[in-house]
Amino acid sequence: MTDATDPQRFTDLGRPRRVWAVAAVHGEAGRLAALHGAIRDAIRPGDRVVYLGNMIGRGAHVRATLDEMLAFRRDVIARPGMLAEDVVYLRGMQEEMWQKLLQLQFAPNPAEVLQWMLGQGLEPTLRAYGGDVQEGFAAARGGATAIARWGAALRASMRSAPGHEQLMTALRRAAFTAITSGARSALLFVNAGVDPSRPLFNQGDRFWWAGGGFNRVTERYEGFDRLVRGYDPQQDGLFAADHRVSLDAGCGFGGPLVCGVFAATGDLIEVVEA
Repeated sequence: MTDATDPQRFTDLGRPRRVWAVAAVHGEAGRLAALHGAIRDAIRPGDRVVYLGNMIGRGAHVRATLDEMLAFRRDVIARPGMLAEDVVYLRGMQEEMWQKLLQLQFAPNPAEVLQWMLGQGLEPTLRAYGGDVQEGFAAARGGATAIARWGAALRASMRSAPGHEQLMTALRRAAFTAITSGARSALLFVNAGVDPSRPLFNQGDRFWWAGGGFNRVTERYEGFDRLVRGYDPQQDGLFAADHRVSLDAGCGFGGPLVCGVFAATGDLIEVVEA
């Protein structure tokens, strides 16, 4: 069993000066570039940038989105006083589905799983790496070997895009600021939500599938003063309460892309839209 100190699953942001939390991008490369342009000059040493998952999927420009994210990271960490650890990527449902698609041969009902994933917005990511829907269904009918061969071609295509596979392997389940005795400023950053009845280390894939649990967080969870998410499955818009902040304004569904800026106190001090 892992715990929240496992650096392969969680990122401890320490005590940052500010956190720039970017909501679900959903392959909207143009909006992401505009957002980066709006925040680029304001980022300072001691700040952290956290992408809250669902970076891919739905939108038509998946590859361009990841290219933009990688270029922005290079720009940020090249500055004096900035570190490679200052830019963090979280796993969302879209990234999880993509990884599962590359292992579709292990699914008990691959055709049904593929159909479900397509209904959840995975098709643009599939097409971005040269995949074809009908070829996928044909492979599913052909058995495990055919599916594995199809998945290997997708993986090879992703590897041909510089940095894309490395970004995907760097995904974390959640990120958080340091909890200190009596602090009222600790923040927990996730993709969609948590199951408040379970401890942090036992959330598993609920970080991206337990969106419904978000509204049940009405008090401090696991010592964190606020839960911050980047994707709202219900698309109810921006929301901020004492212990919850939802930054999803509908990017990928016709709405803007949002970045929430959090001070060291844990307060949401600015919302940037593009």
